[in-house]
Amino acid sequence: MGRVQLFEISLSHGRVVYSPGEPLAGTVRVRLGAPLPFRAIRVTCIGSCGVSNKANDTAWVVEEGYFNSSLSLADKGSLPAGEHSFPFQFLLPATAPTSFEGPFGKIVHQVRAAIHTPRFSKDHKCSLVFYILSPLNLNSIPDIEQPNVASATKKFSYKLVKTGSVVLTASTDLRGYVVGQALQLHADVENQSGKDTSPVVASLLQKVSYKAKRWIHDVRTIAEVEGAGVKAWRRAQWHEQILVPALPQSALPGCSLIHIDYYLQVSLKAPEATVTLPVFIGNIAVNHAPVSPRPGLGLPPGAPPLVVPSAPPQEEAEAEAAAGGPHFLDPVFLSTKSHSQRQPLLATLSSVPGAPEPCPQDGSPASHPLHPPLCISTGATVPYFAEGSGGPVPTTSTLILPPEPCFLPAEAPPSYEQSCGGVEPSLTPES
Repeated sequence: MGRVQLFEISLSHGRVVYSPGEPLAGTVRVRLGAPLPFRAIRVTCIGSCGVSNKANDTAWVVEEGYFNSSLSLADKGSLPAGEHSFPFQFLLPATAPTSFEGPFGKIVHQVRAAIHTPRFSKDHKCSLVFYILSPLNLNSIPDIEQPNVASATKKFSYKLVKTGSVVLTASTDLRGYVVGQALQLHADVENQSGKDTSPVVASLLQKVSYKAKRWIHDVRTIAEVEGAGVKAWRRAQWHEQILVPALPQSALPGCSLIHIDYYLQVSLKAPEATVTLPVFIGNIAVNHAPVSPRPGLGLPPGAPPLVVPSAPPQEEAEAEAAAGGPHFLDPVFLSTKSHSQRQPLLATLSSVPGAPEPCPQDGSPASHPLHPPLCISTGATVPYFAEGSGGPVPTTSTLILPPEPCFLPAEAPPSYEQSCGGVEPSLTPES
């Protein structure tokens, strides 16, 4: 073995996750098999962000720094053989952004130590990455407790000469959620045509934007649920919920190179109609009771009014009447055909020590006061570019998680029917 048998950095109490403005304390340990002359022993605390044009490439084209502080642990001299410890402490800036790692860039915070040896000798270096979580309080976002509502109308042709339209309206109970909370989805589809629609699909999307030489937008589907289609000349309503898995928080305050957005997209393939609702993912839950639009009670203030279906054309009405088909009876409720979160994988996570308890079926976050979860990775992605002629290039990014793991919900979310059918009397509004 050489002179330096051990050279490492350890943080006090084994911590790896810190908040902005906190002190960061630790120790540099050195074990020598023989005396080692040195010019200086220094430790540096660094926070920076780098962005690349290529996936999984650390040759950054754009960088920005957040802090860079150094301490001298020992001046010129010689360390005798044996073990030596050098304590240090830094104060993290209050503006430090949350740690993040994605395929096109990352926000990294680390401590580096170096033993600078005399000329013509090799310097010794080591480093340790730590993580910063700057909690996003959803209550600081305006109108966060209000429902999210949007509507789209699509006119189309079928059977060569006939025309019709579909009105797609979607809403959520809140505009912001925390990890483990249930996102309540309500969709209303009015099929004003003699042709059945395709299944309705709802997707929770994550969009990460990287500011390199040009903006790179990295989009992936977090969860997807599919409902049945709507019959001709019918109106249908669909109620579902999506559990928010472990995700990085929306935006990244303090960082100008990386931005994170989330959307709930509800769509039909035939006819092609899409509604997109922006949502926020934070660390501190909304503390106001959500206002949820209910079927038959109208939409909340500010929501676009539902379009009252007009009578079908005479020839269509006659054809439907001859076939015994219904015409805009009371709305029917669509069933759910598939849910990406209802997979065997989620059942296995319930046995993992430290996994969070499932949320109450009313969609509220867990009641026990835990520290906000930290998740810094985006996982597998499919990038596309905002400008230029290059098409989408599929890539795969290894899921990089911090030492304190982020777990998906321990149980799949129940369906809307299961939620309503299994409510205890003590949880009803009347009680």
